[in-house]
Amino acid sequence: MSARVNAFGQPIGPALPDWTPRQRPPRAPMEGRFCRVVPLDAEAHAAGLFAAYRAAPDRSGWTYLGDEMPESEAAYRTRLETQAQSQDPLFHTILDPATDAPLGIASYLRIDPGNGVIEVGHLHFGPALQRSPASTEAMALMMARAFDELGYRRYEWKCDSLNAPSRAAALRLGFTFEGIFRNATVVKGRSRDTAWFSITDADWPRVRAGFAAWLDPANFDGDGRQRRGLAELRGEPN
Repeated sequence: MSARVNAFGQPIGPALPDWTPRQRPPRAPMEGRFCRVVPLDAEAHAAGLFAAYRAAPDRSGWTYLGDEMPESEAAYRTRLETQAQSQDPLFHTILDPATDAPLGIASYLRIDPGNGVIEVGHLHFGPALQRSPASTEAMALMMARAFDELGYRRYEWKCDSLNAPSRAAALRLGFTFEGIFRNATVVKGRSRDTAWFSITDADWPRVRAGFAAWLDPANFDGDGRQRRGLAELRGEPN
């Protein structure tokens, strides 16, 4: 809680005398060792993404998304053409750096330059990306752009409160759970309670250091298995 008070003795938040609105995220690639994160290009990425999602054993990955698996590559390309033109959400494709094969999608959304707040969402990872170093690195790259490159103050993650894997992923990546917004939205004819998570600029140095240590080649054995987990490397209790 802030120790500052105004002339009436009321507590007020910390001063930000040098604050200025942030820039919007650019349509520019983010380069990592395990992946590349690039602006969505329907022409270049539709076939690969459609194939990646069709490789899943079932369609359970679409349950908590706002749309369903399209029945054809052509239909999916049409959807991606619309998404690629969007400014908010600003969609990106996660690529294999060796082959440029599309592995999944992520976006920035609810972009608020005036307050320095940005959300990551519309995450949909194909089977090859799930639980891989590339999926973690993609999230680290997107956070680094928001905090280090653009100077945002708050980075958000929201999901259906019933989506246990998404909630676990947020905590693993270093987000802090903030609570449940009840009856927040209607999705696919269902009522959705939304779980909110965030990382602030004050949290980011610790989270960034954890990513750097986890992604270091020395943290993986000869079979590609991690030696230490993200939470441990951030200094958090298991």
